[in-house]
Amino acid sequence: MPDDEHLHLTILATSDIHGSVYPTDYRSDAEQNVGLAKLAAAIRRERQLDPDLLLIDNGDLLQGTPLATYCAKHNREQIHPVIRALNHLQYDAAVVGNHEFNFGQALLRQAIRDSRFPWLAANIIDSKTGDPAFGPPYIIREVHSVKIAIVGLTTHFVPNWEQPKHIAGLHFENSLQALKRWADHIRSMEQPDVLIAAYHGGFECDLDTGVQLESATGENQGFAMLESVEGIDVMITGHQHRLIAGVWNDTAIIQPGCFGQALGKVRLKLRRSGNGWQLEERQAELIAVEGEADPQILALCREDEEQTQAWLDQPLGRTEGDLRIRDPFRARLAKHPFAELLNRIQMEASGVRISCTAFMHHEAPGFSERITMREVLANYPFANTLKVLRLSGEDIRQALERSASYFTLDADGRPAVHPSFLAPKPQHYNYDMWEGIEYELDVRRPIGQRVVKLLAAGGLPLQSDDSYDVVMNHYRASGGGGFAMFQGKPVIREIQTDMTELIAAYLAKHPVISASCSHNWRVVIHSGREQ
Repeated sequence: MPDDEHLHLTILATSDIHGSVYPTDYRSDAEQNVGLAKLAAAIRRERQLDPDLLLIDNGDLLQGTPLATYCAKHNREQIHPVIRALNHLQYDAAVVGNHEFNFGQALLRQAIRDSRFPWLAANIIDSKTGDPAFGPPYIIREVHSVKIAIVGLTTHFVPNWEQPKHIAGLHFENSLQALKRWADHIRSMEQPDVLIAAYHGGFECDLDTGVQLESATGENQGFAMLESVEGIDVMITGHQHRLIAGVWNDTAIIQPGCFGQALGKVRLKLRRSGNGWQLEERQAELIAVEGEADPQILALCREDEEQTQAWLDQPLGRTEGDLRIRDPFRARLAKHPFAELLNRIQMEASGVRISCTAFMHHEAPGFSERITMREVLANYPFANTLKVLRLSGEDIRQALERSASYFTLDADGRPAVHPSFLAPKPQHYNYDMWEGIEYELDVRRPIGQRVVKLLAAGGLPLQSDDSYDVVMNHYRASGGGGFAMFQGKPVIREIQTDMTELIAAYLAKHPVISASCSHNWRVVIHSGREQ
């Protein structure tokens, strides 16, 4: 409670929960320190210290675990388990994240209807009405007599990744420009004591030095917001899955990682000033999630979890030979049978002879002898569909150069991941492996000059001006991951079936998968040697 002159205000923040409720590693069933059930214990402890705190989620709630996938595909009749948990925990607001669109707007709008809290997305506009599409652009909360404004924004890069049908009728306004406009409006019309910007986006520059961390695409604009938008007292960020807490000039900043691994906490001290309050001190910290999971959250979602586990354990096929990925880095240095399998599946689904794919995360396990849906989702956790693009030979060469920039050589001449693929967040999924062409990457050469061999089928040189149809996931086809050479290229075919379903269908048709490897590409790191 405040005294006559001072009070403290607590803001808690989560971000990038990605469907994580149970503290479960779905690949092995091992318990981890993640998820809303473990976050709930930390939130309860904080409420005991400050019953009047604010609790905000910063987006990417509805996608990312097998639980979320199962509920989106097979159990939409019930309230989404993540929404059930947030309602129980009495969240004050949530921000729309880019992954909220992965299963289409119907699922998102149902989640919003089922929520006992507002969803904020000031810069996602209904194209017909010109109004924010998913609710109010900001909300006002009053704690004791402190007036608090919370404005929510989403990275406007969503159309560069998402399927057009999932964002039909929406316009994504530049996040920075939208924040400037709404911050001016809020200060003028609402005159809050505290202004909180909850931005589902991250920092494009180092917060200490201002050095740019990534290419200036506009995907992340947090640093520009701090520099150019006045009066932001608290900035909650996300999207990059980083762990950040501190104070930048007069703004407390938080980014609480992903999957519920940490709870962001901002503590403000205010002093009474006339009829309002003056902010005197700001503190920001991250509270690591640990200890026992909350039994009430577990009970709320137990039926969904049990159905998900049964779905994951259904057998789909078996392997002959070794399709396990024991070292994902080395599997990018030398052709791996699992990468060839993914490309074969894409080629069969699309009917074209050239394909590129990536390992979707750095811990993709490949397939064991008995393949289940659990392994499919462990390897391919994202809701991706496929597109066939018509590319020139030069486009393909540029794409290979982009992938080749994934590698660097350390001081001892050993291969390593280039720092640009590790910061500000790991981007191992932006290294592609190709089938249907032959190529060689020499990582001893400068970036941009590493493709030293490039042949079409039959061993003929790939001609720069000739056209080639290539199948890839829709994220890559949009230019995502720095593949600007794909943007605006003719789309020859779209395969609307989710890639996990395509994998399952392929296994139904080919229940025994042989580990084969054509060795159509190699990475050279030493004179006369390859990896």
